[in-house]
Amino acid sequence: MNKKPFEVEIEVAIKTYDIDFAGIVSNIVYIRWLEDLRLKMLELYCPLEELIAKGYCPIVNSTAIKYQKALRLGNHAVGRMWMSQLGRLRCTLEAEIYLGQEIAATATQVGFFIDLETMRPRAIPEEFKHIYNRHN
Repeated sequence: MNKKPFEVEIEVAIKTYDIDFAGIVSNIVYIRWLEDLRLKMLELYCPLEELIAKGYCPIVNSTAIKYQKALRLGNHAVGRMWMSQLGRLRCTLEAEIYLGQEIAATATQVGFFIDLETMRPRAIPEEFKHIYNRHN
């Protein structure tokens, strides 16, 4: 199977404090898992420290999650994320959370980079374009 651009995968641990009053994983936990996936993506493809040294700061502009199957304490889930679109200023990330072979949730995030000095949007780093274009 060919990997998608910037594809990463992590096991997502379900902790006792992730469970809400209904006995399932709280919606907010999925946001944390998306952050974990983005950080893994940066770690593997373009370390955050290097981006910051160049004056770039990644920003998430929007997040949409579709919950399809409830996760509970004791479940062993896996998260996957990849970049589905890359423009001059914005990128779109797609994610899936799996319980076994079943999709428990899907998510889309749109993000961009700001210049740390001016706090204004700046073009996507060239490194991202090179990696993305290798897969398309």
